[in-house]
Amino acid sequence: MFEFNPDKHYPKETESRVVIRFQDCDPLRHLNNAKYFDYFFNAREDQVPKLYGVEMFDMIQKYKAAWVVYNHNISYVRPAQVGEWVRIMSRLLWYNENTVVVEYYMTDDTKKELKTVLWTTMRYVTLKEGKSTDHLGSILEFLKATSENLDISNMTIKDRVKSLKSKLLES
Repeated sequence: MFEFNPDKHYPKETESRVVIRFQDCDPLRHLNNAKYFDYFFNAREDQVPKLYGVEMFDMIQKYKAAWVVYNHNISYVRPAQVGEWVRIMSRLLWYNENTVVVEYYMTDDTKKELKTVLWTTMRYVTLKEGKSTDHLGSILEFLKATSENLDISNMTIKDRVKSLKSKLLES
């Protein structure tokens, strides 16, 4: 069961290393556009329990609420290709009283070339009524501990692509 631990260090970013599978690619040997979502969501689903000790289903059961996706914003920068090893990073980019934005991005294996950036916006809703509800208690503390909480109000995904590309070149 989910319990927020205020003494625990919660990393802000998750990272996975995966290979691009043949069955997920188009005839040009590029990862199919729709498959990026699978790679991103699977990577985060694998990493969150390891890094944070959180099983989403347990959290949903305990608080009788869940995050529901209402927007995706994706930018395809460079194709991922069949057989290529890539890195997938994700982070809670921003949150407020009832909404979160999770950022996913994919790079080549050396983390020098940006391939794709995805922002997924989700609303926190009650299970029973399906109505928006506020993040409270341990959920709010968890969001504070794991979020970058960047001010994205005036930022576009195009701006973020530039920023991430720049960071990758610097490192």
